[in-house]
Amino acid sequence: MSLRRAAPDAEASALAQARILATIRAIPSGQVRGYGEVAMLAGLPGRARLVARVLGGNTDPALPWHRVLRSDGRIAFAEGSRGFREQCQRLRGEGVAVQGGRVKRDPTPAGDLDAALWGPQ
Repeated sequence: MSLRRAAPDAEASALAQARILATIRAIPSGQVRGYGEVAMLAGLPGRARLVARVLGGNTDPALPWHRVLRSDGRIAFAEGSRGFREQCQRLRGEGVAVQGGRVKRDPTPAGDLDAALWGPQ
């Protein structure tokens, strides 16, 4: 009989999810980040799909999920879908220009998000 301990994997998964959610919460109003950027800033480089999975399972209505986009600035929902319309509406409500399902990305470096997450250097 083999006893395997699943807790470390569950703990690692919970920690990764918490880091992703904290990173998303730290995106300032009126700014957006790509899934890959969120993963990198959460200390999980190369885990953009994990960010998408965490967002897909999110039940917190206060989470600013609408600030996370594809790397090319496009909204990931199918154009015309309820999620697409809601994300466009939320972004525009924060002063973000959305045209044709795409946000023109501000070339501001992610350093602002680092400051929001970790405070002054």
